[in-house]
Amino acid sequence: MTRNSDRCPSHPGALLREDIIPAIGKPKTEIAALLGISRQHLYDIMAEKKPVSPEVAVRLAKMFGGAPLVWVRMQGAYDAWHAARAVDVSGVPTLFAAE
Repeated sequence: MTRNSDRCPSHPGALLREDIIPAIGKPKTEIAALLGISRQHLYDIMAEKKPVSPEVAVRLAKMFGGAPLVWVRMQGAYDAWHAARAVDVSGVPTLFAAE
């Protein structure tokens, strides 16, 4: 099964907002405090205004289980998808290793 390359990967904040935090049933302010980040920082991540940094990824993995790399990869996929559409690479040549 291949992923549609025209579809933007989910921002980790969407996963938090739509699935994880509602399933936990705790207020967002309490989640932010338990994570050791400000309420505004958590809200910005959930609104997809801020990325999940590696430091926050470690905290999310500890709180909700799993590995920090899952969060980092999710953020990286989201960022790379947007960069591939925003950065003009028409003047950058493609180089190949000499044989």
